Amino acid sequence: MDMMTDLPVAVIGAGPVGLAAAAHLVERGICPLILERGESVGAALLEWGHVRVFSPWEYNIDAAARALLDRSGWTAPDSQGLPTGGEIVRDYLAPLGRLPAIAANLKLGAEVTAITRQGHDKVANDGRKDAPFVIRYRDGGGEHRFLARAVIDASGTWWRPNPIGIDGLPVAGEGEASARIAYGIPDVVGKAREDYAGKRVLVIGGGHSAINVALALMELQDGAPGTEIFWALRHANMERLLGGGLNDQLPERGALGLAARQAMADGRLNMLTGFAVDRIETQGEKLAVDAHLAGKPFSLAVDRIVVTTGFRPDLSFLGEIRIALDPAVEAPPALAPLIDPNFHSCGTVPAHGIAKLAHPEPGFTIVGSKSYGRAPTFLMATGYEQVRSVVADIAGDHAAAREVRLVLPETGVCSAVGVATVSESAGCCGGPAPAAVDACCVRDADAKATGASGCGCATAPATETRENMAAGVDA
Repeated sequence: MDMMTDLPVAVIGAGPVGLAAAAHLVERGICPLILERGESVGAALLEWGHVRVFSPWEYNIDAAARALLDRSGWTAPDSQGLPTGGEIVRDYLAPLGRLPAIAANLKLGAEVTAITRQGHDKVANDGRKDAPFVIRYRDGGGEHRFLARAVIDASGTWWRPNPIGIDGLPVAGEGEASARIAYGIPDVVGKAREDYAGKRVLVIGGGHSAINVALALMELQDGAPGTEIFWALRHANMERLLGGGLNDQLPERGALGLAARQAMADGRLNMLTGFAVDRIETQGEKLAVDAHLAGKPFSLAVDRIVVTTGFRPDLSFLGEIRIALDPAVEAPPALAPLIDPNFHSCGTVPAHGIAKLAHPEPGFTIVGSKSYGRAPTFLMATGYEQVRSVVADIAGDHAAAREVRLVLPETGVCSAVGVATVSESAGCCGGPAPAAVDACCVRDADAKATGASGCGCATAPATETRENMAAGVDA
């Protein structure tokens, strides 16, 4: 790669993780070229700009980005404040994007359409690792291409929401009803208020995004009593949804689960568990939803549907790059076992960098929420640690690339197949451990009392610190 040291490193995406990658490159004297498909930095965050995240500012600002901003005279937000998505863009990403070292190398409205190796298709071997990357992108001026020494794909998953079908496909009629279906977290008490006030609304999803939408609809209901809320979960495990409550060290997230629990107890939410939509039919101003509820046929007429079933990565422009992905999760094979939702619902995973993110294509890495493939709940700070490691590796500082420099609070949800489950009445693995015991919860304490190492949900050693907390949306 020595022949290519004068070429930039391509960074795809100008969200929190993409701009953090650019900041780390600048700090190491490497020129980034950042391509953002939106018309502003943080374009995806602005789509949920009204939502307040769970984690305080101290976890939402990358260290290298902070260093660049501090030198510019930037005033940092209160480290313990809880920002909205819009505030993260306004108070952090926009100032970062205006710094000369970033702004001079930032292209907005630029959508990447393909990446390859110069003179090599996916099959060609000879001289492959010494050939520069070719990045093709499209903007208002047409098609363009440039060469890069390495590529960091931080394009995220926001633009590819999962459809309604429990089988991963759109259900019959979903496309035809798209004008009355929202994906993600619509601003139901703000700019989208008229679409939801006084309406029957079906919310589909079992994560924190769904809780956000349901509670926002309840706020709307206070001013528009005719608003009816139907909340449909594909699974029947309520505790998995509600989280650790008071055991959660991110208080805002714990409070969200507690508020949802209280709303259910008050009867303000019509809960539908074990729910699978079969088809949607547009009938005048209504949507007729045919589904199965706990295995039995079920029908419901609603005005609006909000789908919060997660997101998936866009791999369409990577067809000529040699990438390795887990066949189920669509994350790098070394990372996938740590985040596979079939086995993990703790929201914790050992901190990781280039060693877990590497692909067969030298110099190409996927970072940020896209690195998690179809697995949910990704924290910005996780991405910041990823890009610190990846950029160190690009710079040839392999020792730093393989260090772990991430310490985060524990999640309050500790359940994993064969490890521990959340009881009906308790929070994390049976509730908090006795104060005098070195354990994270009751089950951890019981396991250690019998000579075992623990239940599997205690804080990991400092060299492999647990991470992956939701940062406001299930992405």
